[in-house]
Amino acid sequence: MDTVNAVKNRILALCDARGISINRLAFLCALPPSSIKNILYGKSRNPKLITIKMICDGLGITLGEFFSTAEFDALEQEIK
Repeated sequence: MDTVNAVKNRILALCDARGISINRLAFLCALPPSSIKNILYGKSRNPKLITIKMICDGLGITLGEFFSTAEFDALEQEIK
């Protein structure tokens, strides 16, 4: 798995755990729904850290909590 898919999976898992839609997440984060959908559907292959921070703020979690998963810990180095 690569980082882009790990970010996508984490966003979807957090929304699922909270029972919120992507549109509701966008509202909570003060982001356009298209920004989140671009990450989820692969149009944005390199989301900005500030965008991920805004998602975390909307969900009431820290960046550390967002990235603190076995999936992120298992990522291989992408620069070889």
